[in-house]
Amino acid sequence: MFFSTKGIQLNPPLLHAMNYFFKSSKLAQKFFYGLNQVQLKKSQSVRHLSQLTGNIETELRKSSANYVPLTPISFLERAADVLRDRTSVVFGSSVKYTWENTHSRCLKLASALVQLGISRGDVVATLAPNVPAMQELHFAVPMAGAVICTLNMRLDSSTIADLLKHSEAKIIFVDQHLLQIAQEALSLLSKDKTIKPPILVLIPESENPSPPIPETLSSNNIHEYENLLASGSSNFTIKWPKTEFDPISINYTSGTTSGSKGVVYNHRGAYLNTIAMFLVCGMGPMPTYLWTVPMFHCNGWCLTWGMAAIGGTNVCLRHISAKNIFESISLYKVTHMGAVPTVTGSRFHIR
Repeated sequence: MFFSTKGIQLNPPLLHAMNYFFKSSKLAQKFFYGLNQVQLKKSQSVRHLSQLTGNIETELRKSSANYVPLTPISFLERAADVLRDRTSVVFGSSVKYTWENTHSRCLKLASALVQLGISRGDVVATLAPNVPAMQELHFAVPMAGAVICTLNMRLDSSTIADLLKHSEAKIIFVDQHLLQIAQEALSLLSKDKTIKPPILVLIPESENPSPPIPETLSSNNIHEYENLLASGSSNFTIKWPKTEFDPISINYTSGTTSGSKGVVYNHRGAYLNTIAMFLVCGMGPMPTYLWTVPMFHCNGWCLTWGMAAIGGTNVCLRHISAKNIFESISLYKVTHMGAVPTVTGSRFHIR
């Protein structure tokens, strides 16, 4: 929040009293020196600050008052405090959350992940389109101290099996429509006796919140998304990154010209790229963003985290088509969406 001092006049006695307080009060001195960390000695000039050499931390010491690791998790924490009643997610006619709702759900989901045995540094994979669960997992997984791996839902089962093996994913969240591909991938993994296939969590359609568990899957190794989330605690203590260079996500290429290659994002990089994205895209406060860019692609260009940073509304879209896009724009008053020119032209028949 920014304030302008233009036009504000302080009467001289009040100004004199304030100056005296800040010069004489030990409490005020301690507070402000604690924030700035540097107290110049009488023999030093202000220029001393610009001539520091060597280990700058001996002069400018890091503390909780002036430094915390950069992480996108902080975007959700702020949104829940400042924009709690603002709509965070809409999906069809059955899902509408506020940022307070989303924060609570992500805490429960993070708690449930820890209860399933997820610990710091473990990998949690996803295989899903742009549904609300994908938005929640981008926060819940790092809140549990883990690393999210969003798999390209267009890959075949053999490639998915290879990526699950390479990433050493402990859990995979699978959309109901992609269950067959996931089952085939897990079946291929099970042939390798040296690894343990990941636990499967089924993401149902919002209109069918409790689908029957397929008989071909072991009931001990599969969970339903909403039931799993409900088993968690909203009082969960977030596992903040130890450093801002801790990994937050693993992204794999589609392997068009060769085998898939992986890239690791850290918390700092994801935080900075998130801010860069909504600045470059010219997004003002509280936009309404239509999810046409896959959330699995570079974590949705990091805007999966970005909407929380600027209090935006995520309009989730399972099936991408011109009809669904135009209907969503009209219904939700969409202000922003993303797509490469080729996709935009082919979808909308632009000439």
